[in-house]
Amino acid sequence: MVFITPKISVPDEELHESFVRSSGAGGQNVNKVATAVELRFSIANNWTIPYDVKQRLTKLGGRRVTQEGELVLFVQTHRTQDMNRKAALERFVELVRKAAEPPPPPRVKTKPTQGSVRRRLLGKAIRSTVKANRGKVAEDDEG
Repeated sequence: MVFITPKISVPDEELHESFVRSSGAGGQNVNKVATAVELRFSIANNWTIPYDVKQRLTKLGGRRVTQEGELVLFVQTHRTQDMNRKAALERFVELVRKAAEPPPPPRVKTKPTQGSVRRRLLGKAIRSTVKANRGKVAEDDEG
């Protein structure tokens, strides 16, 4: 059982791991050992996670969620299979925890007060006169 929050936990049977060869540098070891981990979790077929959390998890997953509603996490950051397994599980737990947080309330638009509008316009008028007084100085004809 993977415990995510006090109210949300996922049975181990619902997490499917497969191991494949990692890409990139690594010498001969990379050609022999399957260290990369592909963690699959079916969001659609899960019964332990609330519906609203599933919706947010699907949205947070983005490209990592298949059309069948399956979350796929591919981890190949470490050199050992065990460390990649732990990293994949940590990413999964972090993603579900983030999805479990309720969204913030929508912002309520407010109007500026009359006083703040008046102060802003007064400041603009003062600035306007300062800039208007910066014009060229007229020369008097002495002659």
